[in-house]
Amino acid sequence: MADSLDAKPDRSYWVISIVALLWNLFGVMAYIMQVTMTPEAMAELPEEQRMLYADIPAWVTGAYAIAVFAGTLGAIGLLLRKVWAVAMFAVSLVAIFLQMGHTLFMSEALAVFGWTGAILPLLVIVIALILVAFARTSRRKGILS
Repeated sequence: MADSLDAKPDRSYWVISIVALLWNLFGVMAYIMQVTMTPEAMAELPEEQRMLYADIPAWVTGAYAIAVFAGTLGAIGLLLRKVWAVAMFAVSLVAIFLQMGHTLFMSEALAVFGWTGAILPLLVIVIALILVAFARTSRRKGILS
């Protein structure tokens, strides 16, 4: 349990929280760009990538939306020093596991992009794990209320 609900965050807390918000906003931008891609933009992609986009199930797109918007809310929660940030990052992490599980194990993404195509999905998972741990630690320290 928290030692004090009046714990004051240090500078690193604010830096990490701001970076978390920026990271998640980039995710929101990437999501919006993907779901609003015009047929003309799609036509400019190589055939293999067009097929990948065409084969994305709705549940994966939904998981993507939940991941980026819950992560963004989690980062906003950190900036507001609210305990619900922990839950938002946890929801985001579960959605990321669903989305990236599909990308890495159920789609042809690795065949199309090669193993270098696994770098971003794995990075997203690692950062999500770090943000969940950071939010939980902040709650335990009494920074979040």
